[in-house]
Amino acid sequence: MKLPRKLIFGTSRKMAGQVLIAIAALQLTGCVVGPKYHPPTVQAPPAYKEAGDWKPAQPNDQNLGGSWWTIFQDPQLNALEDQVNISNQNLKAAEAQFRQARATLRYYRADYYPTVTYGPSATRERISSRRPPATSIFDGITYNDFVLPFSVSYQADVWGRVRKNVESYREQAQASAADLATVNLSMHADLAVDYFQARSLDAEEQLLNSTVKEYEQALELNENRFAGGIASEVEVEQAKTQLETTRAEAIDVGVLRAQYEHAVAVLIGKPPAEFSLPPLPLTAPPPHVPISLPSELLERRPDIAAAERLVASANAQIGVAKSAYYPLVNLGASGGFESSAITTLLNGPSGLWSIGLSAVGTVFDVGRRRSLNDQARAAYDYQVAAYREGVLTGFQQVEDNLAAVRILENEAKVQNEAVIAAQRSLDLSVTRYKGGVTSYLEVITAQSAALADEVTAVNILGRRMANTVLLIQALGGGWDRSSLPERPECCGKLVGSNALP
Repeated sequence: MKLPRKLIFGTSRKMAGQVLIAIAALQLTGCVVGPKYHPPTVQAPPAYKEAGDWKPAQPNDQNLGGSWWTIFQDPQLNALEDQVNISNQNLKAAEAQFRQARATLRYYRADYYPTVTYGPSATRERISSRRPPATSIFDGITYNDFVLPFSVSYQADVWGRVRKNVESYREQAQASAADLATVNLSMHADLAVDYFQARSLDAEEQLLNSTVKEYEQALELNENRFAGGIASEVEVEQAKTQLETTRAEAIDVGVLRAQYEHAVAVLIGKPPAEFSLPPLPLTAPPPHVPISLPSELLERRPDIAAAERLVASANAQIGVAKSAYYPLVNLGASGGFESSAITTLLNGPSGLWSIGLSAVGTVFDVGRRRSLNDQARAAYDYQVAAYREGVLTGFQQVEDNLAAVRILENEAKVQNEAVIAAQRSLDLSVTRYKGGVTSYLEVITAQSAALADEVTAVNILGRRMANTVLLIQALGGGWDRSSLPERPECCGKLVGSNALP
């Protein structure tokens, strides 16, 4: 008798309903083992020691924004920084690592759901006529066997092992997202530092070239005085030595300047042979950077956020290790159709099914589970220590660069006075030399002092710009912890990040 298709699938739906009811009952009666997560406590100072008279940040400038480099108001820098987001290879590698962590999370998240498999088969078999027992009614029979089986397997998350495992990998994915933000900040900061160093060398080269022109005039003056019998040949050679030495210094600047240009090319994802950085001497001082409270640094630095997420992941792994003390509850079900003729394979009498529940627990393992728990707790302690060390390092970097920016600003003021005094001394020496009061050696000495002071002033300005960039980096740039994806497994793009496609 051929049963209606409605009856056949009604039986399958009834079996599936029983499976789902069993799963729901196990989930509802389960509990989650392991410690509840609390972020590690850290002691933040009330203010930065090196801030001094630094103007505190106002509510409207608490965050520099994602494009923090625009604070320097340099169009050439802005154009280069935009290319970092598109072509920087380190940034692409970090983005790939985030996608890898997100895919790993999705893999383990699949444990929340049953696994359904199927394995259709078709065989033709002949049974021996002489197999025991000799009176078997199947002796010598040749038959077909068509099977269309389905099976459902599920490991019930009774003790929260799956939930804790997914929680751990979700927090690792969040840490990877923070790592991506750290690389993003680092690449942009490296570009800004290299760019300002190149501009500082442009200013130094401009200074040396203008000095060369002055020394050429001085040499011409000495040659004319020598021709007129007023000056000696020694003074001519002294002037020539000063000129050629300065020319060599101006040429030597090109070595380091080329290296910074090549570094910028790599940061924007281009071969150095295909990139040129137009000379642009550095003249303007660095802008003011708003400084927030030290306690806010924990929310503003992506590397600190990544370390905290790894602490949370390690805490969840303690729960995973602890769940090993409890039995694994497995639920299995199978069903399908089997027939000797393919034409009757889907008939009611061909249906088959089974459902079962099992539990597997460990009675004795020579301390293996205890070792796993000890390992998980030690890993958690390690991550806590690494997080607190990262916070201390963050405070140190802010203090270092605050001190550098503040001290260099004061040094620049003093050095400017030295430049003015050296120029006055040089003017007086030239006047004395032209009047025949002193030798040209005094002029050379004054020239060397004036040039050295001017070069020092240019270098100080370059250092101020670089340390301002490093201060912004130490403060976390324009990043904020709210940029982390709350659910990385279903988030296509990081909030507030232009690093992802």
